[in-house]
Amino acid sequence: MNSLFDNAVQSIQLGVEDYQANDPRRALSSVRNFYAGVLLLAKEVLVRQVPDAAPEDVLAARFKPIPDGLGGLQVVPAGGQTIDFSNIGSRFRDFDLWIDDAALKDLNRIRTAIEHYFTDESRETVREAIAKAFPVVVDLFRLADETPHEVLGEAWQPMLEVRTFYEKEIANCRASFGKIKWRSSVMAEIALSCPECESDLVAQVNVDNTDHTSADAECHSCHANISAEKAIEHALQVHFDFDNYRAAKDGGEGPLQTCPECGLDTYVLSEEEEGCAWCELVLDDKCGRCSTSLTPSTVSFDNFAFCSYCDHLLSKDD
Repeated sequence: MNSLFDNAVQSIQLGVEDYQANDPRRALSSVRNFYAGVLLLAKEVLVRQVPDAAPEDVLAARFKPIPDGLGGLQVVPAGGQTIDFSNIGSRFRDFDLWIDDAALKDLNRIRTAIEHYFTDESRETVREAIAKAFPVVVDLFRLADETPHEVLGEAWQPMLEVRTFYEKEIANCRASFGKIKWRSSVMAEIALSCPECESDLVAQVNVDNTDHTSADAECHSCHANISAEKAIEHALQVHFDFDNYRAAKDGGEGPLQTCPECGLDTYVLSEEEEGCAWCELVLDDKCGRCSTSLTPSTVSFDNFAFCSYCDHLLSKDD
């Protein structure tokens, strides 16, 4: 084994050992070790793709152009920083390799959450981190042309058991919302997560409830009580996070906006639907005076039939 791959395997093994210890004091160590192992394994995959290249050139986070002394230009690493979970996905795409960015993002989020909000109840969070990262680990070993159960040894079976347990747990949580008659097609498709710890292990308190406005929930990871309003608002914010960010960067309107009726960030403007997923308000297509398209950002908060500008002019006429 080379040192990078060896360190990756040992870190994953240590993370699993810390998890199996069932000691709250080792929960943070478990996620840190597991996180480091997955990142090192991903780096090893990249290095193996170009065996003739220097590893530091493959893994550098930033590069700079410098003269080559022969009238040309060469690009070299800038500083000693290497890629991490925030940019490893793009490096994989540059190498024409696929990696589950969402799972990596979840693992990074869980690591950050544990480091900043560590409690004695973090074992469930650690289990979720390992379970979510399990498919990524399998894919990375495949890309490295290695067999995970052979390389990981005794750590493999606990990971397999954690993943199986988590799949059953997440299925039960999502089934608890099965009787709700969602008016929003987006909400009918997306999963809910905890606003406190971001765990996906969120279940409805009353599994027989059919009304989305009464869908109060509980997080099975951090045990937070989550109101129906907060659960739905957070689910939509997570779902549309990237689209809203991109729209804001480009100076446009995002697909998730603040509803002028209920004041929640639950008004959806997307290809799938238009309207508030909470109070079910649907604005008219156009202003009744100037025909401007009505959206939460253009409509008058005093009169939903007009845009804010026209409503202002009409109020002055009065």
